[in-house]
Amino acid sequence: MKDVITKFYSAFQQLDAIKMTSLYHKDIVFEDPAFGILKGEQAKAMWRMLCESQKDKNFKIEATNITNNSANWEAFYIFKKTGRNVHNKIDARFEFKDGLIIKHTDDFNLHNWAKQAIGFKGLLLGGSGFFKKKLQSQTNYLLDKYMAEKKLPN
Repeated sequence: MKDVITKFYSAFQQLDAIKMTSLYHKDIVFEDPAFGILKGEQAKAMWRMLCESQKDKNFKIEATNITNNSANWEAFYIFKKTGRNVHNKIDARFEFKDGLIIKHTDDFNLHNWAKQAIGFKGLLLGGSGFFKKKLQSQTNYLLDKYMAEKKLPN
């Protein structure tokens, strides 16, 4: 399964969401601190939205320590809302079914991310449950809006 994970991150480096999500099982469950739990088409649309938003920007990822069920990856980008530079370090875990990724869990320090992306408010609030819920509410709203605009199945 190591080569499936390697292909996933190779496609991500190219911002090719179609190739990335072709490695996802139809019953995919994705989870991370920013979006919470996304299933099926929502998980696929999230990658599509992310990749489209980073085209022609200074977005870069590096994946390391790829095994049969995990990887570490780092994202380097400018947070659009504040214009601040972000360097996020993520630990990813994977489960497979029928040779495809059925569960993908990304874990990162949300407080560190918030400090970089938002600044002082992120420093103060980024470690709280309130902040996490508010962030997930906003990201899911944007995802729902994106899916509606693109007429993607939900």
